[in-house]
Amino acid sequence: MTLDYKGTSVFYTDQGQGTPIVLLHGFLENSTMWRYILPELIKTNRVITIDLLGHGQTGCLGYIHSMEVMAKTVHAVLNSLHIDKSIFIGHSMGGYVALAFAEQFPHKVLKLCLANSTCKEDSSERKKNRDRAILAVKKNYTIFVRLAVANLFTVENQSILEKEITFIKGEALKTPLQGIIAALEGMKIRLDQTAFFKKANFPKLMIIGRKDSVIEYKNQINEAIETNSTYVVFPDGHMSHIENKSLFLNKIMHFIE
Repeated sequence: MTLDYKGTSVFYTDQGQGTPIVLLHGFLENSTMWRYILPELIKTNRVITIDLLGHGQTGCLGYIHSMEVMAKTVHAVLNSLHIDKSIFIGHSMGGYVALAFAEQFPHKVLKLCLANSTCKEDSSERKKNRDRAILAVKKNYTIFVRLAVANLFTVENQSILEKEITFIKGEALKTPLQGIIAALEGMKIRLDQTAFFKKANFPKLMIIGRKDSVIEYKNQINEAIETNSTYVVFPDGHMSHIENKSLFLNKIMHFIE
């Protein structure tokens, strides 16, 4: 299904019945990332997946997709479906968007799970890395995307999950250049939301990868403690929903109950 939002087509799916769950994918991902847990979730809940701006089947809305703009797009989809309150699960960049949504519309959030994500803003070094990434993707789009996806997995899993990674690369290569750059620019300028997340009175869960190459796991544990969030540490990398599939599903099912 699609929604016209400010002249841009936004793709989403809406399945199942019960308390709504909103699934928000990460950078270079799209709604297909939820294909393993979706069949289980719709047995008990109404589940909405959304392709964020510039990803999947959703178009771009300018040259900088801030997390707040993406959150407003999510809000527009939920408004069109007459959904008031939801459980949010966001992976990586999807977590940033979920946080931005929760800060703008706190009364619409029942629970929030940050999966391999953080409420911290980019460090100065991370911002420089975003700029380097923009230059790299402009120079060679295909190489950038393939390397970016592979590096999200542990070295061991890059061979074990070769078939899965090939599929994810294929989906990532559908992301237009403008969408990639707009997301990188948006993530770079996002604000630190630690204070907000700490004060938030809805249930909070952080899923952490011990070998996450994007977010250092010890910092994540400290962040969970600082924000009074429940947390779980999985043994592998940034793609917990793939690398630790059964653990991920089990923890999510417990969280939504």
